[in-house]
Amino acid sequence: MPDTDVVIVGGGLAGLAAARRLHRAGVPWRLVEAADRLGGRVATDAVDGYLLDRGFQVLNTAYPRLGRLLDPAALDLGWFTPGVLVRRGDRLHRLVNPLREPAGAPRTALAGVGSLRDRLRLAGLATGCATLPPGRLLAAPETTTEAALRRAGLSDAIIEELLRPFLSGVLVDRELATSSHVLAMILRSFARGRIGLPAHGMAALPRAVADPLPADLIELDTPVTEVAPGRVRTRSGEIGCRAVVVAVDPPAAAALLPALSRVRMQSYTTYYHGTDDAPLDEPILLVDGDRRELVANTAVVSRAAPTYAPAGRHLVATSVVGPAAPPEPVIRAELARLYGRATADWAHLATVSVPAALPAAPPPQGRLRKPVDLGAGLFVAGDHRDSPSIQGALASGWRAAGAVLARLRAG
Repeated sequence: MPDTDVVIVGGGLAGLAAARRLHRAGVPWRLVEAADRLGGRVATDAVDGYLLDRGFQVLNTAYPRLGRLLDPAALDLGWFTPGVLVRRGDRLHRLVNPLREPAGAPRTALAGVGSLRDRLRLAGLATGCATLPPGRLLAAPETTTEAALRRAGLSDAIIEELLRPFLSGVLVDRELATSSHVLAMILRSFARGRIGLPAHGMAALPRAVADPLPADLIELDTPVTEVAPGRVRTRSGEIGCRAVVVAVDPPAAAALLPALSRVRMQSYTTYYHGTDDAPLDEPILLVDGDRRELVANTAVVSRAAPTYAPAGRHLVATSVVGPAAPPEPVIRAELARLYGRATADWAHLATVSVPAALPAAPPPQGRLRKPVDLGAGLFVAGDHRDSPSIQGALASGWRAAGAVLARLRAG
């Protein structure tokens, strides 16, 4: 007799979503996680009264799977302005989503980033992604993100001054080599959803997904050394089962499942600074339109979620894409230029490097759904099986659990 029906390896968002579906279906399961906490790449550390996420992350309410697993209102979200500020020379240009902030449309139309034609074409591209059915978006001819932007008629100016810095932070891809199908779904989610941060940090998300699950079915500090049809071997012993769901990061998944193709991971670094005086009065993302190609984005995150900083203080998060993390003084100098104010008295709280932040997703990605059933009772989940995002992780875990249920019911 097996010890349980299903063993889930990995307690990140994909593994937790799989556990939720199996639990709802009444199928016996166990989840084993190598770390001492749940959440995988989604984590938050408390440092001197600040909440520092493991890399700058945000939550998008338009993610379909999110609202089916939890009530976003329970996370007490603080909201970002639906737009960006672009630093060009001695001016900041404010561009907002007119569907979300109609009052900001005139100022956006007059912003000195690209031409008016550029801004109208960008609005048309985003509106199309927001209104067309996902099936049509994913059936369109696939290319890279950069090629798709140029195919939409956008000029080099708006791509380099706005879209490359903004999208490089979202996709963790400075070259914009990510599939245009991923771009379409990203634009769809930004146009349709709101962007926020949980009051208690991004770690509140995996906690909320895990909350309905019985704690005695989850084993932390339990690294897995081997998986095979019908069994999972940990340092504590072997667990017999009818199916295994491997829901760990792509490098770890490939080590456990050699049949999987290797997935290149994208890296980025986030610098956290504390300050008495917020350099911006609103919770909005600031990007560098001067083409210096160092900082992808920066934001006063405590303007969106005041709980991220102690009373009377503010938290600034600044992200750099790529494996090379510049020294903190270089970033501090860039921040003085971007915000247009002195940063010498800012406290450097932490530099958080995430070498495996997101899986690369170059074309072809097709309909963003890679196989999760590997045969012989082995299954795989993670954002490398769907879109590289929180939505992709949750959706893939749910989908993998559905494939498990189908196999178990078939006998």
